[in-house]
Amino acid sequence: METLDYQSDAPVRNFEKPEVVTDHKKYDYYAVLATSKGTFTIDLLEDSAPNTVNSFVFLALHRYFDGLRWHRVVPGFVAQTGDPTGRGSGGPGYRFGLEIDPNLSYDAAGWVGMARTNDPNTNGSQFFITLAPAPHLTGGYTIFGKVVEGMDVVEKLTQQDTIRSVRILRKPKP
Repeated sequence: METLDYQSDAPVRNFEKPEVVTDHKKYDYYAVLATSKGTFTIDLLEDSAPNTVNSFVFLALHRYFDGLRWHRVVPGFVAQTGDPTGRGSGGPGYRFGLEIDPNLSYDAAGWVGMARTNDPNTNGSQFFITLAPAPHLTGGYTIFGKVVEGMDVVEKLTQQDTIRSVRILRKPKP
């Protein structure tokens, strides 16, 4: 597994659009999030949500998420982050639409999805992790990852916790 290099030395939080930094046909991608509570790993679903995964990887490589708070934590529902304002209204300077895979559903804890407003074309940088099944979110919010290691860390997150870093790993597809 290869760790991708950061593309900036400090967090960059405003972009016009994400550059293409992934190749979902050649590689499987993972994100390792170091938080104030510990570390967990997300298997990014580049085949189901290629644009969303590319945007997430692009932001992570520019350290966008470093230092951001988990601004919304609802026990038994979701932990949400990705907003540089910490109020639930911030984003990276660009927006994009939903990517819905009919084979995926928020049927368990650990699914990673994009947060948005009522407008389905407002995905940006905010994302959430389900803390329990949330089937009512299925079809309305892009699923782009699954926590595959460290779910116990995710379950301990509070609104005082922060992301210290996000490292992106990739490996060639078989």
